[in-house]
This record gives sequence, C-alpha cells and structure tokens, in this order.
Amino acid sequence: MEVGILEQRMTKVTLHYGLTRPLGDEDLQNIANVHGTYGIVRVQVAPALDKLTVDYDASRLMKKDVEAELRRHGLPITS
Repeated sequence: MEVGILEQRMTKVTLHYGLTRPLGDEDLQNIANVHGTYGIVRVQVAPALDKLTVDYDASRLMKKDVEAELRRHGLPITS
C-alpha cells in the first residue's frame, strides 16, 4: 500500500484593523470563536486592546470574507 501526502501551499496575508470601541470580555470570547473559521490562521489583539491583526489564507478567503466573519462575530472593526 502506498501512502501519498498532498502538500498545499498557503498564501498568508496579514490585515490590520482599528476598532470603533474598546474590546470587552465578550469580544475576547468572540475572537476565540473566530479562530475556528476555516482559512483564518490567527487573530491577535494589540496590548492596548485597540487594534486587531488577522492572518488568513488568501487561497481560501478574500479580504471581504475575513471582514464579514469578524463582523458576524460582533467585532467592532473599522474598514
């Protein structure tokens, strides 16, 4: 029996977002939930809780998809 490994490359893109309001505890839980979105690799909160950095796989998602997902989770990003 021969086993093959499929190697796929990821096109990682990093986006930076300001926020329309400070993040609260519920927002931090929503950020944790965004990590379960297929194609979103990382969401990092700035130490001052006033910005988000999002890494995603551009071979899976487009910028508008990432922004829609962040908003769907109630995150107060600016465009």
